[in-house]
Amino acid sequence: MSTSLGVAVQTIRRDLRVLCASGLLERVHGGAILPSGVRNIGYDDRQTQNRATKARIAARTARMIPDNASLFLNIGTTTEAVARALRTHRNLMVVTNNLNVANILADVETCEVIVAGGRLRRADGALVGDLAALAIARFQVDFAIIGASAIDTNGNLLDFDPEEVRVSQQIIAAARSTILVADASKLRRKAPVRIGSFADVDAFVTDRITSERLAQSCQDTNTRIVLA
Repeated sequence: MSTSLGVAVQTIRRDLRVLCASGLLERVHGGAILPSGVRNIGYDDRQTQNRATKARIAARTARMIPDNASLFLNIGTTTEAVARALRTHRNLMVVTNNLNVANILADVETCEVIVAGGRLRRADGALVGDLAALAIARFQVDFAIIGASAIDTNGNLLDFDPEEVRVSQQIIAAARSTILVADASKLRRKAPVRIGSFADVDAFVTDRITSERLAQSCQDTNTRIVLA
């Protein structure tokens, strides 16, 4: 591509970073694509996106969770980063519908891991559907740590799969406190299914807030913004 365009590879990479940062493109393995409001990008590509930022968000979130606590971790690469950051905690009980989270914590002897049953979504190790929601309804935990595929400026939390959303809503209902974890790229994305809003969230851990309107939405709902 650099030869056909007559520009350096570094120039193309720089321009792609700018376009992705503005929300006009989404990075994928080997390049970039136009963003979709009805279909999520692949799990492998999501794993590589903003990895360092997700690690910072995860580390900051882990500091908010004390030892001897019970919590939910739902589907997403950011919640998986949180699971890695929690490996040094002691005496946690983690309920999850994410097989990747379960595997990350499987060898931590002081962490009890409970996996909610449901339909396996092989693409990303998610357990979704009514069976997963029914299993989660049996619990009342200290913290829910949730991700979302998109967040609009009105404070709505959005995702792509209605079955996943049903489980996320049950997770929020079954927790005493809810922490949303999402990097700023989620603030430029669109998704069709509503999980809830900042009114359902006690704290929002992110790397930056991209608009005054979003900050006002958090203030209106008493959602604490925690910057990583």
